[in-house]
Amino acid sequence: MTTRCVHLDLLEHLDTDAFLLSLRRFIARRGTPMELLCDNGTNFIGGDRELRETFNDMSPRLQELLAGQKIRFRHNPPSAPHFGGTWEREVKSVKTALRVILREQSVPEPVLQTLLVEVESILNAKPLGYVSSDVADFDPVTPNLLLMGRRDASLPQVLYDSNNLLGRRRWRHSQVLADCFWTAFIRHYLPGLQGRHKWKTDGKELTVDQVVLIVDPQLPRALWPVGRVMETLAGADGRIRIARVKVKEKTDTRPVVRLIPLPHLEDDDTDTSGRLS
Repeated sequence: MTTRCVHLDLLEHLDTDAFLLSLRRFIARRGTPMELLCDNGTNFIGGDRELRETFNDMSPRLQELLAGQKIRFRHNPPSAPHFGGTWEREVKSVKTALRVILREQSVPEPVLQTLLVEVESILNAKPLGYVSSDVADFDPVTPNLLLMGRRDASLPQVLYDSNNLLGRRRWRHSQVLADCFWTAFIRHYLPGLQGRHKWKTDGKELTVDQVVLIVDPQLPRALWPVGRVMETLAGADGRIRIARVKVKEKTDTRPVVRLIPLPHLEDDDTDTSGRLS
């Protein structure tokens, strides 16, 4: 809830068993959460009930030993999906991009599983904000950094011709789909991070020294360049339309519609609640 980290898993059914198997995989890879926020899906309700019944059937001594590992389920009220707005927004961004790239085609399960993990890495690499004020040390804070404690070290992108791959090499197929996801994601999701004040109100314009995320569809997937605004240029109407942004040792000129301001994060702004959605 605080780091906006995303964990994607492929389930073969929407029943209680499939959910509990997925939860076991999550705990094995990420650790045991203290709290799980969810809606009123039958798989979540059934999983909550089965875990409680299993715990109640244990001996008092075993219950005492495992009490510290109990997971609290917090269900949204019925017919209130907006209570899960934080994670529903992430789910929507994934589903929208997958719907665009997959359409009606059916892909093998290993390809889909690989694609979901690649998508997870893309989402967890997006910048949340920045801490350092030193332009020489200007690495943004990302969910992957908070999750792993180090910078993302994903493999470089490899380009393949999608016209002659489908059905031949499954791992190349997954890479083509991941590229398509990245293209659809930056087209549908990133524009929503900018306030749309056109024809209504005057938005807050960019200023010099502001830290921004640069949206560039030509860059490889999961690459999120962050820089500092060095100069702003106004258009004929007096509005700021163009900015010169310094990224490391290079200065680029970009339109403001391709720049997303990043918030400044305090060094001691941490959360140890252990919540999971």
